[in-house]
Amino acid sequence: MLAYIARRILSTIPVMLVVAFVVFSMLILSPGDPAAVIAGDQATPEDVERIRAALGLDRPFFVQFAEFLWRLVNFDLGTSIFTNLPVTHMIAQRIEPTVALMVLTILFSVTIAVPMGVIAAWKAGSWIDRAVMVFAVLGFSVPVFVIGYLLAYIFALELDWLPVQGYTPIARGFWPFLENLILPTIALGSVYIALIARITRATMLEVLAQDYIRTAKAKGLGTRPILFLHALKNAAVPISTVVGIGIALLIGGAVVTESVFAIPGLGRLTVDAILRRDYPVIQGVVLLFSFVYVLVNLMIDLLYTVFDPRIRY
Repeated sequence: MLAYIARRILSTIPVMLVVAFVVFSMLILSPGDPAAVIAGDQATPEDVERIRAALGLDRPFFVQFAEFLWRLVNFDLGTSIFTNLPVTHMIAQRIEPTVALMVLTILFSVTIAVPMGVIAAWKAGSWIDRAVMVFAVLGFSVPVFVIGYLLAYIFALELDWLPVQGYTPIARGFWPFLENLILPTIALGSVYIALIARITRATMLEVLAQDYIRTAKAKGLGTRPILFLHALKNAAVPISTVVGIGIALLIGGAVVTESVFAIPGLGRLTVDAILRRDYPVIQGVVLLFSFVYVLVNLMIDLLYTVFDPRIRY
């Protein structure tokens, strides 16, 4: 077991190296010169070259990449071009709203989607099953920002039940904190719920057709033990895989959701950095999101051994 865990952890190192290389390459080779952006429209070519030398942009590509990796090893993501603040400091200031939104979305989505998929599989062919599938199709078809604006219009502007936008830190009270995140969580979770519910239904249909399920029914076991103790446990591996893969949807959706509801998180920071071509900030946030995605999928891989001990071999 420990050898399996060690192999899985070590396998993430080359993945992160490739991610770091791709992120660094895309930003360095992309159109636009950071030195020219910093210098401004009135700068002379000599001013631009002087700024390029100060930033190290005149050095060979692989020399810059080696220095970039060395800074990463020392947990240094560089300094923002516009604010002149360390990128780690800027991320630390914005990370709480994004983490809160994503954690609430995951808890909300899994809590709703898994029972929804289980019940749809149990009632396959019924109106419940068809309703779940319609919701799954709509969840994938309607963009997150459309759902966000619709929720804000109904529940914030028309009914005045919840705030339109903004974020309140949890230190100022749990209800004000939760109140600002209800609508963004529902908007961001719509796609995630549709994905998990659909995969849960498909996997449960396959499991419910197995011989041991028929044996459990013949022994007189109730519906709830059969569904949630026998069938769901054996369907947990593909479901947990989709939960891990869906983190990428949450990361991309968080950028849109935070912009719609004016949440000062990493999504808004990323959008602002892209508009200003603040390359160190873009690199830092993308690398952080990539690390979180790899870490979550590593945790999912390790959970496989809990659901199915044969996987560790």
